[in-house]
Amino acid sequence: MTSSSPERNRWAALHVLCAGTLMIVLDATIVNVALPSIQDDLSFTASNLAWVVNAYLIAFGGLLLLAGRAGDLIGQRTVFLTGLAIFTLASIACAVAQTQGMLIAARFVQGAGGALTSAVVLGMIVTMFPQPREQAKALGVYGFVASAGGSIGLLAGGVLTDALDWHWIFLINAPIGIVVGVLALRLVEDRPGIGIRAGADLPGAALLTGGVMVGVYAVLGVAEHGWLAQRTLILAGVAAVALVAFLVRQARIATPLMPLRLFASRDVTGANVVMALLVVGMFSLFFLGALYLQLVLGYDPLAVGLAFLPSTVVMGITSLKLSQHFAPRTILVPSMLLIVAGLLLFARAPIDGNFVVDVLPATVLIGLGAGLSTPALMTLAMSGVRPEDSGLASGLINTTVQVGGAIGLAVLATLAAERTGASTAPADLLSGYHYAFVVGAGVLLVATAVALWLSRPSALRVFGVRDVVAPDRV
Repeated sequence: MTSSSPERNRWAALHVLCAGTLMIVLDATIVNVALPSIQDDLSFTASNLAWVVNAYLIAFGGLLLLAGRAGDLIGQRTVFLTGLAIFTLASIACAVAQTQGMLIAARFVQGAGGALTSAVVLGMIVTMFPQPREQAKALGVYGFVASAGGSIGLLAGGVLTDALDWHWIFLINAPIGIVVGVLALRLVEDRPGIGIRAGADLPGAALLTGGVMVGVYAVLGVAEHGWLAQRTLILAGVAAVALVAFLVRQARIATPLMPLRLFASRDVTGANVVMALLVVGMFSLFFLGALYLQLVLGYDPLAVGLAFLPSTVVMGITSLKLSQHFAPRTILVPSMLLIVAGLLLFARAPIDGNFVVDVLPATVLIGLGAGLSTPALMTLAMSGVRPEDSGLASGLINTTVQVGGAIGLAVLATLAAERTGASTAPADLLSGYHYAFVVGAGVLLVATAVALWLSRPSALRVFGVRDVVAPDRV
C-alpha cells in the first residue's frame, strides 16, 4: 500500500457518506412528483395522501437529534449503517406496498432509517478531515449534496414516474443502499463511541423525540387546520412542554443526553438560527416555484425537474469549487443577499412567464447563494465542537433544516392559500405565490441580519471556541 492510499481512502469514504446522504435527501422531493400516480393507484383521498409525506417527515424530524447523540455514544459508523439498512428495507416495503396502510407505515420506518443515516454524517466528515482547508473542501461536497439534492429529486422523480411508474422511486434505493453499505464497511473507519453510560437518559430521549415529533405533526397540520385552531395550539403546547422539560432535565442530571455546553458557542447557535431561516427561502423556491411552473405555466413534472437543473449545476460548481476559497463568515451576508435577489425576481414572474427571462435568472441567483452559504453554515455549526459531541452537533443542524423547512413550508403555503382563496385561476394562484416569495425574501433579510452579527470580529472567539478556518481565510 502506498503512502497516498489512506488519503485516497479518506476521500473515497467521504463520497460514500455523501452518496448515502444524497439517497436520503432525494427521497424528500422525489416522492412529491409521484404523489398523483400513487393517489390514483392506491385510491388515496386528498387528506390521506398527505400522510405519504407526513409519516416520513414526523419520524425523520423527530429522531435526528436522538440519532446524532446515539452516534456519539455507540459509534457513528454503527448508527449510519443501521439507519442505511432500515432505510433500504423500508424502501423495498414502500415499493411493493399494495395498500394505503402498508405504504404509510413503511414511510414512517423509512423516515426513522433516514434520520439514523443522515444525522451522523456531518460529524463523521469533520472527524475525518480535521485540517481546516481539507475540511472546507469536504464540507463543500457535503453542502452540494444537502442543498442541491432537492432539485435533483424533482428531476429524478419526473424521469422515473414518466418512464416507469411510482414503485421505482422507492425500488431504486435498494441497489444504492446495498452498494453504499458495502463500501462504508470497507472504507469508513469504525471509531468507538464514548459509551452508552455517558448519556443513557431514557426519560430525556422520550421527552426529546416525543416533543419534536408532536411539534412536526402540529406544523404539518397547519395548512388544513390553521395556526390558531384548537388542535394546532394543543399540539404545539404539548411539544413545547415536552421540550422545556427535556432542557430542564439536561441541565440537572450528571450524564445528559444533550450536553447544553453545545449552545455556549456563538458559532453553533448563530449558524443554526441562520440555517433555520435560510431553508424557509429554499422551500419557497422548490415548493412554490414548482407550483408556479406547473399550475401557472403548465409544465409537466419532468419539465419542472429540468427547469431546476441549472440551479443544481450552479449549486454544484459553487459548493465544490468556489465555497472553499472564502472564509465562512465573510461569505454569509453576500450569499444571503443573492438568495433574496432571486426570490424577489420570482416575486415579479408574470402569468405568461418565459423560462429564460423570468425563471432562469432567479434560480441561478438562488443556486449561487445556496451553494456558498450551505457549506459555510455547516462549517460554523460544527466549529469548536468537542469530538464527543460531533454527532449531536451534526444531528442538531440536520434537525434545524428539517424542522425549519417544515415550519417555513407551512407558513408560506398558508399565506399563499389565504391570498388565493378558493380560486384556482392562474392569476389568483400567482398572486398568492408572489406574496409568499416576498415573505420568503423578508425572512432571508432577517437571516442576513443574523449572519451580519455572526460575522463580526468579536464572534471569532467566544467561550473559548476556536475558528475552524485557517487564519489566512478569516
